[in-house]
Amino acid sequence: MRKILLLGGSAQQVVVIEIAKRLGYYTVLCDFLPDNPGQYVADRFYPVSTTDKDAVLKIAEKEKVDGVLAYASDPAAPTAAYVAEKLGLASNPYESVGILCDKARFRRFLTENGFASPFAKSYRDSAAAAKDIREGVFRLPAVVKPTDSSGSKGVAVISSAHGCEPLIERAFDRSRSHTVIIEEYVEKDGYQVAGDGLSVNGELVFRCFANDHFNADAPNPFVPIAAGFPSVLPDEIQSLIHREIQRLISLLHMRTCTYNFDIRVGVDGRIYLMEVAPRDGGNYIPQVIRYMTGVDLAEISVRAAMGERITLPSGIAPKGLYAYYAVHSLADGVLDSVEIDESFSKRHIVANHITAQPGDTVHGFVGSDTTLGCLILRFDSVDEMLDLLDHSEKWIKIKYRG
Repeated sequence: MRKILLLGGSAQQVVVIEIAKRLGYYTVLCDFLPDNPGQYVADRFYPVSTTDKDAVLKIAEKEKVDGVLAYASDPAAPTAAYVAEKLGLASNPYESVGILCDKARFRRFLTENGFASPFAKSYRDSAAAAKDIREGVFRLPAVVKPTDSSGSKGVAVISSAHGCEPLIERAFDRSRSHTVIIEEYVEKDGYQVAGDGLSVNGELVFRCFANDHFNADAPNPFVPIAAGFPSVLPDEIQSLIHREIQRLISLLHMRTCTYNFDIRVGVDGRIYLMEVAPRDGGNYIPQVIRYMTGVDLAEISVRAAMGERITLPSGIAPKGLYAYYAVHSLADGVLDSVEIDESFSKRHIVANHITAQPGDTVHGFVGSDTTLGCLILRFDSVDEMLDLLDHSEKWIKIKYRG
């Protein structure tokens, strides 16, 4: 039986363990978190960090695996590429994956190759970063980010030099390499573009763009709470975005790979590739896309990691309007209930992946690690989708104890 090594066993990653087993593969899992649910699904489990490249390589060699996959995980994607490259397995260039997963290196690559990119600098010292803010090196507002985190963890907007230090320190706290990037804020025209895509042998053969939605009342209002598919951008703008992504893929010599996108169309009309992560999106985005198009990017990721030939049916077209919604709290507290309007639930909820339980301690929404779970939704019209995702207070309420 052929073996696949999977990096990460969170609730959202269990889906690919199940897919790999359905496809007849023996599943080996690495995850350092002791309470990960994937360990109870995989055939073999190792309590090893997915970012420890050499430890994961030793396990891959010991198990004689035939493929490595980091599903929906930025931190583990370079490890998967490193191990696969060392063992001669199906993969993408380790150097290129490293560029895509490091925000500072990615910004430099974009600038050096003529892509639209905000002015940015990286720092390993918080005092130096704060000094540059105070001395006007950046036009404010600016964004501070850990260079190596995902899910918007540690991201904040700096609107004033006064009080910037705690925001910078928080970003440093969320960086494994103790490195942050500060970049000037890109003012967007319309909805931020989310979504996933697929390249096969270096050609972007599939992409599914969405509209990102935010909650201005959240502790971090710059973290998306939802993405509605398909994008409302004009076709010509989507084609322009496609060409920019393709140019990036070609320059990096990427081969067969799934991608998660965060893209802005600036008020200056330029296309800003904020992030092109070499992995499937989190928050059940591949499942949303499967409902809408029939294309199963999660299964494709498994097959690609195992070196299988990837083909897509012709004439793929969206069928309906779908979204993910990240259920979130606006404050810290003890959860009493998540109340969803009954009529909304019957009409719109396709799948319920809420994991938080009454009595759990919950935290105000500042990143993907503070969600209470996700809902997959469907809608009957674009106007309905945009309205209900922009105004989720109409149909969902979080109640607290005490």
